[in-house]
Amino acid sequence: MALAAVSAAASCSIDLDRPAEGPSAPPPAAVPGDAGASSVGDPYTTGDGNGGYDVQHYDLKLRIDPGDSAKALDGVAEITARATQAMSRFDLDLSDLNVAEVRVDDAAARHERQGSELIVSPAAPLKKGATFKVLVRYSGTPKTVVDPILQRYGWIPTRDGVFVACQPSGAHSWFPGNDHPSDKATFDFHITVPNGLTAIANGEQTEGPAPGDGEGDEIQPPGSSSTPRFTQAAAHADTTTTWRVKEPMATYLATVNVGRFDVRKGTTPGGIPILSAVDPTVFNTDVDDFQAKNAQITDEWVKLFGPYPFSSTGGIVDDADVGFALETQNRPVYGSFGAQETIVAHELAHQWFGDSVSVTRWKDIWLNEGFATYAEWIWGERAGGPTVQQEFDTRYRQTDNREVWDVPPGNPGRGQMFGRSVYDRGGMTLHALRRKVGDATFFTILRTWAKEHRHGNATTAQFIALAERLSDHKLDRFFRVWLYERGRPTSW
Repeated sequence: MALAAVSAAASCSIDLDRPAEGPSAPPPAAVPGDAGASSVGDPYTTGDGNGGYDVQHYDLKLRIDPGDSAKALDGVAEITARATQAMSRFDLDLSDLNVAEVRVDDAAARHERQGSELIVSPAAPLKKGATFKVLVRYSGTPKTVVDPILQRYGWIPTRDGVFVACQPSGAHSWFPGNDHPSDKATFDFHITVPNGLTAIANGEQTEGPAPGDGEGDEIQPPGSSSTPRFTQAAAHADTTTTWRVKEPMATYLATVNVGRFDVRKGTTPGGIPILSAVDPTVFNTDVDDFQAKNAQITDEWVKLFGPYPFSSTGGIVDDADVGFALETQNRPVYGSFGAQETIVAHELAHQWFGDSVSVTRWKDIWLNEGFATYAEWIWGERAGGPTVQQEFDTRYRQTDNREVWDVPPGNPGRGQMFGRSVYDRGGMTLHALRRKVGDATFFTILRTWAKEHRHGNATTAQFIALAERLSDHKLDRFFRVWLYERGRPTSW
């Protein structure tokens, strides 16, 4: 993934407490006029996302102190967006954290809170098509999302730091934004952490000290294939490092992991930069094995799915008490259960299917999970486990598995959006399609899907249209029985 790890060696720090430059003045009265919608209207994540604008870039300046229970996070978010309509006010998604200041195009703006919405009224109305910048100065301790259906995710404290995994709605627990995958943007992270801790985010490190700051191994240039072991050195001051994400990213795929890590970096045999990190207290995952497996799987998926869509690959295993992994963009994160080989294959397949090609609405989540599950089966077969056909047959014989057959994966409902049907029946749908159209056409469909929607958003209807176009088959009934009807398909 990234070319450099972040250490706690002495460096500059971000002054997040300084006031905005220029004389302070109260925000003007709200200007009457049109408002951007307070939600994108996705029933799977009610209230998430907003209308009226398209975010182009997030610049997040974050001071993270995991040991401060009252204020673990001190942040400044600078958001560059384009207005898609004329607006006198608009919403940002942000939960619980304290907002000290909001400015739009460097002018003070009125703001108010309504639940997880930060409602912003700029000093002057925004014209349709205008590019504008929003600054939000905020602080507090992000709350872990505890959902009765989706369980626990988002900002999760660990023994030495924080683990961040935000699918589907956890991003606005730690930064303001348009928290829905339909609005992807590029990111910069400027992260300040206390002495002795490491921070790793998405993308590539562009500023900050090398691990150890002269006492450990130096950062190697792009193209290096070696995998040095980095150890943390004592530091005399907080450390600030910058990570840049050059490709568009959905907000839920953003991550910042803080703690102590052993890090490996270099390039895969196929030439893709890679960074892998493991909390040394997670004894079930060896960092060298993890690095090697990330490299091997990434290169194999390139052969099968097409060019790698991001600037680096790898992953992070942290001492987090969670039962899931998440495909955070170009650097998946894994909890303390470790990084089993087939799970790594699953998360890295998501870089094509879910991260680069993202859903437009969450009801199409099978486009992420069904595809990654199928890739997991392919890797399992290559590693000497059951064949893909055996994985299909085992599940198909489970005629009484209501969790799979009673839930249509093409629109499973919020309560089952991460249920077994989306994963297993989604994967089975792809294998049934492969059997119907043949291997050559099937893998051409997957590669074309990844190519035509690279760094964008897509829908199931678009996938069906592509499959029909490339296979020269009418597939309406096939996809209807596999994705949208209850019951076990008996013919297709």
